[in-house]
Amino acid sequence: MEKTTEDRPLRFTFGMGMMLEKFEENLRGLSVSDTFDFIIPAEEAYGTFEEERVVELDKSLFEIDGKIDAENVFVGNLVPMIDNEGRRINGTVLEILDNAIVMDFNHPLAGEALHFKGEVLIVREATEDEIAQAMRTMQHCSFDSCSECTCGCG
Repeated sequence: MEKTTEDRPLRFTFGMGMMLEKFEENLRGLSVSDTFDFIIPAEEAYGTFEEERVVELDKSLFEIDGKIDAENVFVGNLVPMIDNEGRRINGTVLEILDNAIVMDFNHPLAGEALHFKGEVLIVREATEDEIAQAMRTMQHCSFDSCSECTCGCG
């Protein structure tokens, strides 16, 4: 699903909750040049796929001036929405019916085991600015950790 390279490595601030807990557990204690190869089962990653998170919503919820927002509402697209409690959530459009849109509110990787393989390129202390940026990002997210955040905040 995602591949990093030496020119474009994955960069994150360890211990800030930006990554899956099991991901960080598997990297804890590694040093520059250490390699890793591990799998995180779905239950310890983004959870199992929950059928009750697939719902039909009235088509009118997706209308702007009486018409479906076709630029954003099409099969396969991830659509940002707000739930009844005002929290931002994302859903994937599965099907467009005559009077409803079928949405999947599972995380896109729900039900998937995740395989990570790579090499540690750099380990260093985070700067105060990097920590502050990580904190701002985490405060913006409506999930327990930014690794679960799919709102596009980065």
